Amino acid sequence: MIIIQSSQAKKVQASASTTIWEFVMGEKDISGAITQINGRYPKIGFAVNDVCKEIAFVVSDSGHVVTPTQKRPIHVGDLIFINKGDSFAWEANGSLTLFMATTPKFDPKQHKIV
Repeated sequence: MIIIQSSQAKKVQASASTTIWEFVMGEKDISGAITQINGRYPKIGFAVNDVCKEIAFVVSDSGHVVTPTQKRPIHVGDLIFINKGDSFAWEANGSLTLFMATTPKFDPKQHKIV
């Protein structure tokens, strides 16, 4: 069992609108983070991760997950599955907070904005 205290989370400013608290646990197969979005991420275009599958759980507020072909509303309690290679963006109505888990472990080098 691994427990990472909230005080141990690594804060990353992904963009002007997006802050991530990464819970680093040294596992190669999975990672977790809390993400707070105020506006749109990415600001233009879409995010793509060609290696990881991702699950996002809406912790607070509401917004939209946007793909090149659709814009779908998301609310507290919703779970979003993003497959590797999917293009997506987040849009917050206020201050959208998500818990995200990726498998394998998220690596910023694999994350692209297109």
